[in-house]
Amino acid sequence: MRTINKLIIVLFIILNFGSSSFAENNFFEEGKNKYDEQKYEESKFLFQRSIVFNPKDKDSYLYLAKIYNFEENKREEQKNIDTVLLLDPKNEEANYMLMEIELKRSNYSKVKELADNFSKICNKLCDKKNSILESLKNLEPKNES
Repeated sequence: MRTINKLIIVLFIILNFGSSSFAENNFFEEGKNKYDEQKYEESKFLFQRSIVFNPKDKDSYLYLAKIYNFEENKREEQKNIDTVLLLDPKNEEANYMLMEIELKRSNYSKVKELADNFSKICNKLCDKKNSILESLKNLEPKNES
C-alpha cells in the first residue's frame, strides 16, 4: 500500500511539472502567432504570461521589446532589451535594437562600442551593422577647423 501511495505521489509530481513547462511554451508560441498577426495587445499579454512561468525566457522579452518599439514606449523597450542582453549578451537582434536606440539618442561613442561588439557576434544581421555605421558617419559632427 505504501509503494502505491509513493508511486501516485511521484506520478503526480511528474505530471505537474510537465504541464507547467508545456503551458509556458504554449504561451510563447501563442504570443508569437498573435505577434505575427499584428495583434500586439494580445501577444503582449501572452508574452508576459510566458515570463511568469519562465522568468529567463529571453525570446519573450525580445518580442515585448519589439511590441514596445511599435508602440513607441521607449522606456519599456529599453528595459526589455536590457533584460535580453543580461540573459544572453550575444543576442544579435537585441544588440542591433540597442544600437538603433543609442543612435536615435545621438550617443555616438556608445554606438561605436556596440558596433565593435556586434561585429564579433553577428551571424545573420551583419549587413545591418554597416547601415548603422553609415548613418553614424552621416550624423557625426565634422571638425571644420
